[in-house]
Amino acid sequence: MNELFGTLSDGTAVHRWTLERAGVRVRVLTYGGIVQSVEVPDRDGVAGNVVLGFEDLAGYPAHPGPYFGALVGRYANRIAGGRFTLDELTYALPRNDGPNCLHGGERGFDRRVWDAEPVEHGVRLSRVAAHGEEGFPGRLELTAEYTLDADGALRIVYGAVTDEPTVVNLTNHSYFNLSGARSGNAGGHELRLAASRFTPVDEHLIPTGTESVEGTRFDFRTARKVGAGYDHNFVLDKGVTAAPREVAELHDPASGRVLTVSTTEPGLQLYTADHLSEPFAPGDGIALETQHFPDSPNRPEFPSTVLRPGEVFRSETVYAFSTR
Repeated sequence: MNELFGTLSDGTAVHRWTLERAGVRVRVLTYGGIVQSVEVPDRDGVAGNVVLGFEDLAGYPAHPGPYFGALVGRYANRIAGGRFTLDELTYALPRNDGPNCLHGGERGFDRRVWDAEPVEHGVRLSRVAAHGEEGFPGRLELTAEYTLDADGALRIVYGAVTDEPTVVNLTNHSYFNLSGARSGNAGGHELRLAASRFTPVDEHLIPTGTESVEGTRFDFRTARKVGAGYDHNFVLDKGVTAAPREVAELHDPASGRVLTVSTTEPGLQLYTADHLSEPFAPGDGIALETQHFPDSPNRPEFPSTVLRPGEVFRSETVYAFSTR
């Protein structure tokens, strides 16, 4: 179902698409590719929304910093110093996170209105990011397809082509609270990650390399409570894969809900939302952002985020829901 959701201050119309299958209801906005809500049943069969967001459109431009449910890019996460060099050309980007460029700059993909068309069991969003948009090179033709599988799993498939060499890193920035979006702190959720290494960071949250999780608070190879204090990338053991493979499980003992994350991506950013403010509170949700590593354009030893003419960017992540 497609309906008018509201209009932005400049008069641009924003639509909301509702996807329903196998007892799951997902609402997606054309503004920012935002996943506004994901309604799934708990162990007693009672449905509830498990992602943070707003009931009306006005809430999103009024609270842009947390990126609630948004599709972020052209480069998800941080690029150190707001600059990178590609093929001996250096590109300057907005510094919207201290000295860094974060999530595509001051007006990234999360603040753009996307075109939309129906596909089987879902919706396909598309837009063109112009050469030079937020300082990034290349005219980028983008698609993001949101569909529900037969079991109600939310599948997001990103695609892109470019006319000049560029860098691309896309993710969804939903904050999950499996007890319910307005139920309070999510730190008691139990998390398992298939990651033996992580990327420690400096004072500006830029990776300094990779380290083993062994003996550290970053070891989630066996499920345990998440707690607080995380805004870190985990190096997934599987690396880059052609098809999504399971990498994470988030379980809420209170409701019995379970979120399983599968992806083609090599990294996952765990963010425990310690800086959320009104109308939410710190720790009210947990973001599990599947992506390439932060600052990869400046780190040749990391998996590459370079996209060249003639190549096709493709990234796929699946969020599956169950109970126990």
